[in-house]
Amino acid sequence: MGDRKVAIITGAGTGVGAACSNWLAAHGYNVLINYATSKLAAETVAESCCAHGDALAVQGDVSKDNDCRRLAEIAIDKWGQINALVNSAGTTQFVSMQDLEALSASDFERVYKVNLIGTYQMSRAVVPHIRKTNGAIVNVSSLAGLQGSGSSHAYAASKGALNTLTLSLARNLAPEIRVNAVLPGMIQGRWVKEGVGEESYERIKKQWSESSALGTVCKPEQVADVIGWLITAASTITGQLITVDSGMSLGKPPIIGR
Repeated sequence: MGDRKVAIITGAGTGVGAACSNWLAAHGYNVLINYATSKLAAETVAESCCAHGDALAVQGDVSKDNDCRRLAEIAIDKWGQINALVNSAGTTQFVSMQDLEALSASDFERVYKVNLIGTYQMSRAVVPHIRKTNGAIVNVSSLAGLQGSGSSHAYAASKGALNTLTLSLARNLAPEIRVNAVLPGMIQGRWVKEGVGEESYERIKKQWSESSALGTVCKPEQVADVIGWLITAASTITGQLITVDSGMSLGKPPIIGR
Protein backbone atom coordinates (compact mmCIF):
# COMPACT_ATOMS: atom_id res chain seq x y z
CA MET A 1 0.00 0.00 0.00
CA GLY A 2 2.85 2.40 0.70
CA ASP A 3 2.94 5.31 3.12
CA ARG A 4 0.66 7.63 1.19
CA LYS A 5 -3.07 7.50 1.73
CA VAL A 6 -5.54 7.46 -1.15
CA ALA A 7 -8.44 9.77 -1.97
CA ILE A 8 -11.04 9.81 -4.72
CA ILE A 9 -12.34 13.25 -5.66
CA THR A 10 -15.31 13.45 -8.01
CA GLY A 11 -15.90 16.48 -10.21
CA ALA A 12 -12.22 17.26 -9.81
CA GLY A 13 -11.43 18.72 -13.21
CA THR A 14 -11.97 22.28 -11.99
CA GLY A 15 -13.08 24.38 -9.03
CA VAL A 16 -13.41 22.95 -5.53
CA GLY A 17 -12.71 19.41 -6.69
CA ALA A 18 -9.44 20.42 -8.35
CA ALA A 19 -8.43 22.44 -5.30
CA CYS A 20 -9.14 19.43 -3.07
CA SER A 21 -6.98 17.21 -5.27
CA ASN A 22 -4.07 19.61 -4.96
CA TRP A 23 -4.57 20.03 -1.20
CA LEU A 24 -4.69 16.31 -0.51
CA ALA A 25 -1.72 15.59 -2.77
CA ALA A 26 0.28 18.16 -0.82
CA HIS A 27 -0.73 16.51 2.46
CA GLY A 28 0.29 12.94 1.80
CA TYR A 29 -2.40 11.52 -0.48
CA ASN A 30 -2.41 9.84 -3.85
CA VAL A 31 -5.47 11.13 -5.67
CA LEU A 32 -7.87 9.74 -8.23
CA ILE A 33 -9.21 12.76 -10.07
CA ASN A 34 -12.63 12.03 -11.51
CA TYR A 35 -14.06 14.23 -14.23
CA ALA A 36 -17.04 14.04 -16.54
CA THR A 37 -15.98 15.95 -19.64
CA SER A 38 -13.45 18.54 -18.48
CA LYS A 39 -10.31 19.05 -20.55
CA LEU A 40 -8.76 20.71 -17.52
CA ALA A 41 -8.37 17.44 -15.62
CA ALA A 42 -4.88 16.98 -17.08
CA GLU A 43 -3.84 20.28 -15.51
CA THR A 44 -5.14 19.12 -12.15
CA VAL A 45 -3.15 15.89 -12.45
CA ALA A 46 0.00 17.86 -13.25
CA GLU A 47 -0.50 20.20 -10.29
CA SER A 48 -1.24 17.31 -7.92
CA CYS A 49 1.85 15.43 -9.07
CA CYS A 50 3.91 18.57 -8.52
CA ALA A 51 2.58 18.50 -4.95
CA HIS A 52 4.49 15.21 -4.53
CA GLY A 53 1.52 12.92 -5.01
CA ASP A 54 0.63 10.21 -7.47
CA ALA A 55 -2.41 11.39 -9.43
CA LEU A 56 -4.60 9.66 -11.95
CA ALA A 57 -7.42 11.26 -13.96
CA VAL A 58 -10.36 8.99 -14.73
CA GLN A 59 -13.44 9.95 -16.73
CA GLY A 60 -16.71 8.88 -15.19
CA ASP A 61 -20.31 9.98 -14.74
CA VAL A 62 -21.36 9.63 -11.10
CA SER A 63 -25.02 9.43 -12.12
CA LYS A 64 -24.15 5.97 -13.50
CA ASP A 65 -23.64 3.32 -10.84
CA ASN A 66 -21.28 1.27 -13.01
CA ASP A 67 -18.98 4.27 -13.38
CA CYS A 68 -18.92 4.79 -9.61
CA ARG A 69 -17.98 1.18 -8.97
CA ARG A 70 -15.34 1.36 -11.69
CA LEU A 71 -13.70 4.40 -10.06
CA ALA A 72 -13.43 2.53 -6.77
CA GLU A 73 -11.99 -0.53 -8.49
CA ILE A 74 -9.38 1.53 -10.34
CA ALA A 75 -8.20 3.14 -7.10
CA ILE A 76 -7.93 -0.24 -5.38
CA ASP A 77 -6.12 -1.82 -8.31
CA LYS A 78 -3.59 1.03 -8.45
CA TRP A 79 -3.00 1.80 -4.78
CA GLY A 80 -4.59 -1.02 -2.74
CA GLN A 81 -6.70 1.13 -0.44
CA ILE A 82 -9.09 4.08 -0.22
CA ASN A 83 -8.93 6.44 2.75
CA ALA A 84 -11.12 9.33 1.67
CA LEU A 85 -13.84 10.34 -0.75
CA VAL A 86 -14.77 13.89 -1.70
CA ASN A 87 -18.12 14.03 -3.49
CA SER A 88 -17.61 17.27 -5.42
CA ALA A 89 -19.38 16.45 -8.69
CA GLY A 90 -22.37 18.69 -9.19
CA THR A 91 -24.59 20.30 -11.78
CA THR A 92 -27.40 22.82 -12.02
CA GLN A 93 -29.66 24.72 -14.36
CA PHE A 94 -29.13 28.48 -14.16
CA VAL A 95 -32.63 29.96 -14.30
CA SER A 96 -34.65 32.59 -12.49
CA MET A 97 -36.16 31.15 -9.32
CA GLN A 98 -39.16 33.41 -9.84
CA ASP A 99 -40.01 31.62 -13.09
CA LEU A 100 -41.57 28.30 -12.14
CA GLU A 101 -41.97 27.39 -15.80
CA ALA A 102 -38.21 27.48 -16.31
CA LEU A 103 -37.65 23.95 -14.98
CA SER A 104 -39.08 20.71 -16.29
CA ALA A 105 -39.32 17.37 -14.53
CA SER A 106 -36.39 16.18 -16.62
CA ASP A 107 -34.32 19.14 -15.39
CA PHE A 108 -35.01 18.09 -11.80
CA GLU A 109 -34.12 14.49 -12.58
CA ARG A 110 -30.83 15.46 -14.23
CA VAL A 111 -29.75 17.60 -11.29
CA TYR A 112 -30.80 15.03 -8.70
CA LYS A 113 -29.04 12.19 -10.54
CA VAL A 114 -25.70 13.95 -10.18
CA ASN A 115 -25.99 15.97 -6.97
CA LEU A 116 -27.84 13.42 -4.83
CA ILE A 117 -27.96 9.98 -6.41
CA GLY A 118 -24.40 10.29 -7.68
CA THR A 119 -23.18 11.06 -4.17
CA TYR A 120 -25.04 8.05 -2.80
CA GLN A 121 -23.76 5.72 -5.50
CA MET A 122 -20.16 6.88 -5.16
CA SER A 123 -20.30 6.56 -1.38
CA ARG A 124 -21.77 3.08 -1.66
CA ALA A 125 -19.00 2.04 -4.05
CA VAL A 126 -16.18 3.04 -1.70
CA VAL A 127 -17.67 2.20 1.71
CA PRO A 128 -16.32 -1.40 1.85
CA HIS A 129 -12.82 -0.04 1.26
CA ILE A 130 -12.97 3.10 3.42
CA ARG A 131 -14.37 1.06 6.30
CA LYS A 132 -11.10 -0.91 6.36
CA THR A 133 -9.06 2.28 6.72
CA ASN A 134 -11.35 4.15 9.15
CA GLY A 135 -11.52 6.92 6.60
CA ALA A 136 -13.75 9.87 5.81
CA ILE A 137 -16.29 11.08 3.28
CA VAL A 138 -16.94 14.77 2.64
CA ASN A 139 -19.88 15.89 0.52
CA VAL A 140 -19.77 19.26 -1.20
CA SER A 141 -23.24 20.66 -0.60
CA SER A 142 -24.29 24.31 -0.67
CA LEU A 143 -25.73 27.12 1.38
CA ALA A 144 -28.57 26.92 -1.14
CA GLY A 145 -29.66 23.70 0.54
CA LEU A 146 -30.29 25.58 3.78
CA GLN A 147 -31.68 28.82 2.42
CA GLY A 148 -33.62 27.74 -0.67
CA SER A 149 -31.46 30.06 -2.74
CA GLY A 150 -29.01 29.65 -5.59
CA SER A 151 -29.16 28.90 -9.27
CA SER A 152 -32.47 27.01 -9.42
CA HIS A 153 -35.13 25.27 -7.34
CA ALA A 154 -33.76 21.93 -8.53
CA TYR A 155 -30.29 22.80 -7.28
CA ALA A 156 -31.47 24.07 -3.89
CA ALA A 157 -33.71 21.04 -3.37
CA SER A 158 -30.96 18.60 -4.37
CA LYS A 159 -28.54 20.16 -1.91
CA GLY A 160 -31.14 20.12 0.85
CA ALA A 161 -31.58 16.41 0.22
CA LEU A 162 -27.80 15.98 0.16
CA ASN A 163 -27.59 17.53 3.62
CA THR A 164 -30.03 14.94 4.94
CA LEU A 165 -28.16 12.15 3.14
CA THR A 166 -24.98 13.31 4.87
CA LEU A 167 -26.65 12.93 8.25
CA SER A 168 -28.09 9.50 7.51
CA LEU A 169 -24.77 8.21 6.13
CA ALA A 170 -22.88 9.57 9.13
CA ARG A 171 -25.28 7.89 11.53
CA ASN A 172 -25.18 4.52 9.80
CA LEU A 173 -21.52 4.32 8.77
CA ALA A 174 -20.15 5.19 12.21
CA PRO A 175 -17.92 4.36 13.96
CA GLU A 176 -15.62 3.26 11.15
CA ILE A 177 -16.35 6.09 8.70
CA ARG A 178 -16.88 9.79 9.34
CA VAL A 179 -19.22 11.66 6.98
CA ASN A 180 -19.56 15.44 6.84
CA ALA A 181 -20.60 18.10 4.36
CA VAL A 182 -19.31 21.56 3.54
CA LEU A 183 -21.86 24.15 2.47
CA PRO A 184 -20.18 26.90 0.45
CA GLY A 185 -21.95 30.05 -0.55
CA MET A 186 -20.84 31.74 -3.73
CA ILE A 187 -17.42 30.55 -4.90
CA GLN A 188 -15.18 32.59 -7.17
CA GLY A 189 -14.49 30.93 -10.50
CA ARG A 190 -15.63 29.84 -13.90
CA TRP A 191 -18.65 27.74 -12.89
CA VAL A 192 -20.89 30.65 -11.89
CA LYS A 193 -19.30 32.93 -14.47
CA GLU A 194 -20.14 30.54 -17.30
CA GLY A 195 -23.63 30.00 -15.92
CA VAL A 196 -24.72 33.63 -15.66
CA GLY A 197 -22.25 35.53 -17.86
CA GLU A 198 -19.38 37.88 -17.02
CA GLU A 199 -21.47 40.97 -16.24
CA SER A 200 -23.92 39.21 -13.93
CA TYR A 201 -21.09 37.31 -12.27
CA GLU A 202 -19.28 40.52 -11.32
CA ARG A 203 -22.50 42.07 -10.04
CA ILE A 204 -23.40 39.03 -7.93
CA LYS A 205 -19.86 38.77 -6.60
CA LYS A 206 -19.92 42.44 -5.53
CA GLN A 207 -23.32 42.05 -3.86
CA TRP A 208 -22.16 38.92 -2.07
CA SER A 209 -18.96 40.44 -0.72
CA GLU A 210 -20.80 43.56 0.44
CA SER A 211 -23.40 41.45 2.26
CA SER A 212 -21.08 38.95 3.94
CA ALA A 213 -19.72 39.45 7.42
CA LEU A 214 -16.12 39.04 6.24
CA GLY A 215 -16.59 41.12 3.10
CA THR A 216 -15.20 38.44 0.81
CA VAL A 217 -16.23 35.71 -1.63
CA CYS A 218 -14.61 32.31 -1.06
CA LYS A 219 -12.07 30.87 -3.44
CA PRO A 220 -12.04 27.14 -4.24
CA GLU A 221 -8.78 26.76 -2.33
CA GLN A 222 -10.40 28.13 0.83
CA VAL A 223 -13.20 25.58 0.62
CA ALA A 224 -10.59 22.88 0.03
CA ASP A 225 -8.83 23.92 3.25
CA VAL A 226 -11.96 23.04 5.22
CA ILE A 227 -12.49 19.77 3.36
CA GLY A 228 -8.87 18.78 3.88
CA TRP A 229 -9.13 19.52 7.59
CA LEU A 230 -12.27 17.39 7.88
CA ILE A 231 -10.48 14.48 6.24
CA THR A 232 -7.10 14.69 7.94
CA ALA A 233 -7.56 16.30 11.34
CA ALA A 234 -11.18 16.34 12.52
CA SER A 235 -11.13 12.86 14.01
CA THR A 236 -14.11 13.43 16.35
CA ILE A 237 -16.35 15.25 13.88
CA THR A 238 -19.06 13.46 11.93
CA GLY A 239 -22.57 14.26 10.76
CA GLN A 240 -21.88 17.98 10.52
CA LEU A 241 -22.99 20.50 7.90
CA ILE A 242 -20.27 23.14 7.89
CA THR A 243 -21.07 26.44 6.24
CA VAL A 244 -18.19 28.04 4.32
CA ASP A 245 -19.60 31.35 3.10
CA SER A 246 -17.51 34.25 4.47
CA GLY A 247 -20.32 34.82 6.95
CA MET A 248 -22.94 35.52 4.27
CA SER A 249 -25.52 33.59 6.25
CA LEU A 250 -24.87 35.95 9.17
CA GLY A 251 -24.92 39.15 7.20
CA LYS A 252 -22.83 42.14 8.19
CA PRO A 253 -23.25 43.12 11.82
CA PRO A 254 -25.02 46.43 12.33
CA ILE A 255 -22.92 49.43 13.30
CA ILE A 256 -24.28 50.67 16.60
CA GLY A 257 -23.21 54.17 17.53
CA ARG A 258 -24.23 56.73 20.07
